[in-house]
Amino acid sequence: MTTKALEKILRVQLAERQIEGILKGRETVICGVKGAQDNWGPRLYLEGQGGKEFLQMNSNSYLGLSRNRQLIEAEEAAASKFGTGPGGVRFISGTYQPHVDLEKRLAAFHHRQSAMLFSAAYSAVMAVLPALITSETIVISDALNHNCIINGIRLSRPAAKEIYAHLDMGDLEVKLQQAIGAGKRVLVVSDGIFSMRGEYAPLDKLVATCERYEENFGEGIITLVDDSHGVGAFGQTGRGTEEYTDAKVDLLVATLGKALGVNGGYVTGSSTIIEYLRETAPFYIYSNPVTPAEAAVACKSLDILEGPEGGALLERLRSLTKRLQVGLMDLGLEVLCGEHPIVPLLVRDTEKTARLVEYLFQNSILATGLKYPVVPRGDEEIRFQVSAEHTAKDIDFVLTVLRQF
Repeated sequence: MTTKALEKILRVQLAERQIEGILKGRETVICGVKGAQDNWGPRLYLEGQGGKEFLQMNSNSYLGLSRNRQLIEAEEAAASKFGTGPGGVRFISGTYQPHVDLEKRLAAFHHRQSAMLFSAAYSAVMAVLPALITSETIVISDALNHNCIINGIRLSRPAAKEIYAHLDMGDLEVKLQQAIGAGKRVLVVSDGIFSMRGEYAPLDKLVATCERYEENFGEGIITLVDDSHGVGAFGQTGRGTEEYTDAKVDLLVATLGKALGVNGGYVTGSSTIIEYLRETAPFYIYSNPVTPAEAAVACKSLDILEGPEGGALLERLRSLTKRLQVGLMDLGLEVLCGEHPIVPLLVRDTEKTARLVEYLFQNSILATGLKYPVVPRGDEEIRFQVSAEHTAKDIDFVLTVLRQF
């Protein structure tokens, strides 16, 4: 047996991805962290870069909790008590008290009856969609939904899949009208925050639109939102896009691995739906959960978020985001402004975007460039992500570097 023939084919396919501009290439390896000091935020040390220090402007750790001393101590204490791993899937021997405690906390935090942990939010979406989509279900999805939603729908094999124009509630209504008579159940699915540009779904309008058509379907209309970039970073108290739009969907999926600073994902909803998912979702049944220590840390994250420190972190995050947005506009640059800490700098040129990412790197700034064909031609951008770990000096440093480009 040999894989030589397969490897030849794969080398060609990798070369094609490089030509197309979608080859991710070698990953950046972080080999050390320098703590905040002298009014500067933390700096990273990268493999192969000697002692050069980098400012991270492309992290999902919006509240900077992953390096919070309280969380580190909570993880150490839980690991000492329960061990480093669960040792099994939940229904055999892998359910620990911190898992149960966290699910109760998440349900209460989102004002739901129940919640259920997964190893990742990606796994949660991949589990929930096939469990609730039948051969008589019409799925209606936002055009720019995350890859996990796209693949979850593919795995589900619904009666039909419809795509509505990005954030266009009028087009969603058209798709609902067209679905009447074509299936017993409709599932409308959307991101909460869209990670490319920090845009939010108008969930109040989405829910109202679905309610107007629900009686046309025998098994109703289910609304599902993945708000992984929203929870902990958006809304007055960090409850995400639902809070910001004053709306409530049927099922909310989110992550513990972004603003909450840990690892894992979850879904919240009615107790009946969650009980059904525990019995049927293979991504839950056959996968180990997050470690007991990670679950304990997530509980501590929620303690912080719901207390005075969380309010201060959110206010700091909003202030730093505004500082970056205003500074970029003062430089005459095109920026998409919103309250979410994703700050897109529109470059609108693939080659220039690549040059700018490299320029930032050479000047000790890590930022993500989104280029064609990842985004349409003319939509190329640098995606900056602000964290509460940043300082005003950090933001001003970024602006100074850009001023010299």
